[in-house]
Amino acid sequence: MKNQTTLTTFILLGLTDDMRLKILLSIFLFLSYMLSVSGNLIIIILTLIDSHLKTPMYLFIQNFSFLEISFTTACIPRFLYSILSGDKSITYNACASQLLFTDLFAVTEFFLLATMSYDRYVAICKPLHYTTIMNSRVCKNFIFFCWVAALIIILPPISLGLGLEFCNLNVIDHFCCDASPILKISCSDTWLIEQMVIVCAVLTFIITLVCVVLSYIYIIRTVLRFPSAEQRKKAFSTCSSHLIVVSITYGSCIFIYVKPSAKDEVAINKGISLLITSISPMLNPFIYTLRNKQVKQAFHDSIKKIAFLSKM
Repeated sequence: MKNQTTLTTFILLGLTDDMRLKILLSIFLFLSYMLSVSGNLIIIILTLIDSHLKTPMYLFIQNFSFLEISFTTACIPRFLYSILSGDKSITYNACASQLLFTDLFAVTEFFLLATMSYDRYVAICKPLHYTTIMNSRVCKNFIFFCWVAALIIILPPISLGLGLEFCNLNVIDHFCCDASPILKISCSDTWLIEQMVIVCAVLTFIITLVCVVLSYIYIIRTVLRFPSAEQRKKAFSTCSSHLIVVSITYGSCIFIYVKPSAKDEVAINKGISLLITSISPMLNPFIYTLRNKQVKQAFHDSIKKIAFLSKM
């Protein structure tokens, strides 16, 4: 985002100017943010300290929780500060950094979800070879690949975006620095960047979704061949948490890219963005703990240890 004029700050309009709604929104955002951070942090700690959670699946969940904390932290605290202080300004560098990190964490999450679906495919369809295929080195390489792939995808459009000019137009109609509203206020020719953003978004969405769908097609085919209903139920239960998270993540993005009327587009996109940045990270820890016996058992064991140590 090139700045050849005196422009050094942007103004983020936020969601509303109604004071009562602002108070309700700030309470909701604070609570959801604290739940998101604490819930995902608990999952990270449990996967680090509990010996039963040292499998590849929990390594991926641990990294997914880290991404969720990072993603919501990149947006929500700054928005909360804006609501509570009334200061809607954000510096040029801070805006560019927020855009970079939110995109990086979001795209990495998509690739990690695809990797987690492949992990479930190997666990159910090739159980005898699971520990060989999904060994520690392979899992770490998968995680590294997710980050590198995300960087490769987001760097070209963001690099071009740094060359944009803003002719004293600095009001962004959003609560965070997002590509679409930033492009709308630029006085440069944004056609190439817009096409690159669309191509990168579609590539990320389609590539990862194809991996998820193919993995689950093979999983369903394999599970339906199991002789007993109990075996089928147990196999599907190991995938249920991941499927719920995938549905929330991809469903939210579909709502953004299904274009509403021009009048409602900005409001709907801001609403969905709020859902993605605050509610989704808050729900994921509950999804993984409430539907996972091993995580619940690890949590109960940790509580018992803490209670025992506190009595000593």
